Amino acid sequence: MNLRSPSPSSDAPPTGLVPPCPLADLWAVRHGQSTANLAFAAAEATGSTVPVPGRDRDVPLSDLGTAQAAALGDWLAGRAPGAGPDLVVCSPFARAMGTWEAMADRAAALGTPRPDVLVDERLRDREMGVFELHPPAALRARSPQEAQRRELLGAWCYRPPGGEAFTDVAVRVGQFLADLGRAAPGRRVLVVAHDGVVIALRYVLAGIGAAAPEQLPPVPNASLSHWSGDGDRLRLSSWGDTAHLTPLDAVDGMTRA
Repeated sequence: MNLRSPSPSSDAPPTGLVPPCPLADLWAVRHGQSTANLAFAAAEATGSTVPVPGRDRDVPLSDLGTAQAAALGDWLAGRAPGAGPDLVVCSPFARAMGTWEAMADRAAALGTPRPDVLVDERLRDREMGVFELHPPAALRARSPQEAQRRELLGAWCYRPPGGEAFTDVAVRVGQFLADLGRAAPGRRVLVVAHDGVVIALRYVLAGIGAAAPEQLPPVPNASLSHWSGDGDRLRLSSWGDTAHLTPLDAVDGMTRA
């Protein structure tokens, strides 16, 4: 059999290889800024080699993250009737749940009823195993050899001991997306999760044969990405949008971790 490679000038696979997904719309939100985001940024600035204490799934939002989530609530309340999400699926991690709760509370205060909400473990953040909540400098200090291996393999393929590579995240997110399409055809769905989950959604929805990202695209805190549906497939229409956060940026003047 003679297999031809796709043209290197095209990032998209042939249309026939994009997986069917009968959702009407899919929005993906990365959680607002967390206390760990702040701690990682401080560690990068100071060179600290001290891991962040506690469990990753318990990390809460920062004050700015809560304000960002409220701004997402303004976005939700601003959707025209029948144009916003009618189903929300959330990561079980505290920072994602906190983002949705602050978002929903703000939208409800503006007269928008809460849509149905589910929690799915497959939307959890990437597991880092023995390096959970380790800033890069802490990982290098604890295991220089492992830091070298991460550099060699690259961000997409590196799997920390006891943890996941982004390729593993893509597998569970792909299974979630397939189940969601079967269970909720025609619905407008909002996913509230993590940057790795949003990247995995983009990779899975690009289709079979899509090139793995050499450099992972940025997903800012509290950003919105959107895929629009035609009844059969979803197409990416916006990525990492932060227009709803502009007033916050002007007030706080902070760089997101």
